[in-house]
Amino acid sequence: MSYDPKAHSAVITNGRDRAGARAMFKAVGFTDDDLAKPIVGIANTWVETMPCNWNLRALAEHVKRGVREAGGTPMEFNTIAISDGIAMGTEGMKASLVSREVIADSIELVGRGHMFDAIVALCGCDKTTPGAAMALVRLNVPGLILYGGSIAPGKLDGRDLTIVDVYEAIGAHAAGKIDDARLRAIEDHACPGAGACGGQFTANTMATVMEFIGLSPVGSASPGATDPRKEQKAYEAGKIVMDLLRSGVRPRDILTREAFENGIAAAAGTGGSTNSVLHLLAIAREAGVPLSIDDFDAISRRTPIIADLRPGGKYVALDVDRAGGIQLIAKRMVEAKLVHAKAQTVTGRSLGDEAREAVETPGQRVIATAERPFKPVGGLVILRGNLAPEGAVAKIAGHERPYQRGPARVFEREEHAMAAIEAGRIVAGDVLVIRHEGPKGGPGMREMLGITGAIVGAGLGESVALITDGRFSGGTHGLMIGHVSPEAAVGGPLAALREGDVVVIDVDQRRLDTELSPVELQERLMHWSPPPPNYSGGVFAKYAALVMSASDGAVTRAPAGHR
Repeated sequence: MSYDPKAHSAVITNGRDRAGARAMFKAVGFTDDDLAKPIVGIANTWVETMPCNWNLRALAEHVKRGVREAGGTPMEFNTIAISDGIAMGTEGMKASLVSREVIADSIELVGRGHMFDAIVALCGCDKTTPGAAMALVRLNVPGLILYGGSIAPGKLDGRDLTIVDVYEAIGAHAAGKIDDARLRAIEDHACPGAGACGGQFTANTMATVMEFIGLSPVGSASPGATDPRKEQKAYEAGKIVMDLLRSGVRPRDILTREAFENGIAAAAGTGGSTNSVLHLLAIAREAGVPLSIDDFDAISRRTPIIADLRPGGKYVALDVDRAGGIQLIAKRMVEAKLVHAKAQTVTGRSLGDEAREAVETPGQRVIATAERPFKPVGGLVILRGNLAPEGAVAKIAGHERPYQRGPARVFEREEHAMAAIEAGRIVAGDVLVIRHEGPKGGPGMREMLGITGAIVGAGLGESVALITDGRFSGGTHGLMIGHVSPEAAVGGPLAALREGDVVVIDVDQRRLDTELSPVELQERLMHWSPPPPNYSGGVFAKYAALVMSASDGAVTRAPAGHR
């Protein structure tokens, strides 16, 4: 059966009864000729509140040019974005993960309301990419994702800087290791212009994942945000979406179980962000593809780390581009049979076909081979135990120690732990426990780059561990365990811990435990009562009422029995 490229928008634009709609389209400059063509929604996440998405307004013009030249009519609309880096360490950080759902909902709503025939989503900062992917799956019209690109590294004294260096400098300043002038110099030089955070943090991890999973054209994400090649990639994306539209290939055709396994391998093999666990689980739920938290550990165990990227390694995202791009990472994984080479992508070609065209820069040291990797196993680790019956997530991508046993230092919110670090009350051997920061308890599951940066900056990165039902930035490194499930706010075991209880983290055995006896643990939980909600109304209260466990991707679902 042939696919009608205008099957959706015809309901809005065609026939006598749609004269009112056509009149309104004509008010903003569209002609009868424009409205006779397939309508392509350009979902933009441009905002002026951060560098990560700042270039997307201009980039959209090149996408639209590609759509027009390929026979479609583009219509741009905008949605929100929250800057994790700006909101970090504040109450505003609770908005970040919530924004993923709002982005998905808003793109879906505009897509359904205006009945677009296809969608191109322009993304940058962390939650925009998974939010857009979730919307594409819900709408299931031909569509793709275009990443706006990485920021260039900052430069200071001949050294590359990223936003993580700023947060670690805050910790170093609090510990008296650097002065005001040095902190200001790092702050002033770390972020030189437009683009998403420069290491293999969450934004670049998800950009890599989208190419491997098939929703972004392979080779489109690597050029930096200010690289002139990005404009050409945007133009090509506009033409590619029209090819998708004519062939009738839709997101759910691409997002198979094999595609998700490729996405996990991409995150694990590049030392990528733990947030990829939440986001891939969420996208899989939308696509109806079976995927569990334990799949990440299994795939990570068989996937070596072949990209030497910050925060666990040496290099930044633009170094990947100079080395041969994400396409070269894919080539290495295809050659080693670490991914499903036949998986389809939005270009109409397989991942293997796209990867074979990678061109390696002679002498590059950023991307290794699977035979001689930087680390023999991937960086995503799933722990279970009496503190995390549903699982917890760690990133072991650098030289993190695999074991720690120590006294719990228990805090009910992030700010209290930060104050303790800055006051010097945390010492070597401690295990920080920050609870009631989960999806429901926060609500919003705050990232904690400020905390982890302060630990490292204070010189405690090799001796202090952190566990939380919140989550971490892709820039976090050290022995940091997040996504502890069930979370404390719903009576998870983390709620029972008290100051001084012994906690044991054993990465090799994939365990996260307290040495409390089962009887004592159960006794404490029986006498536990939930804390009052932090918000009684508005978007946070709505989110807390609907959000599921982090082990299920922290997706929102209608209440049971809803029809």
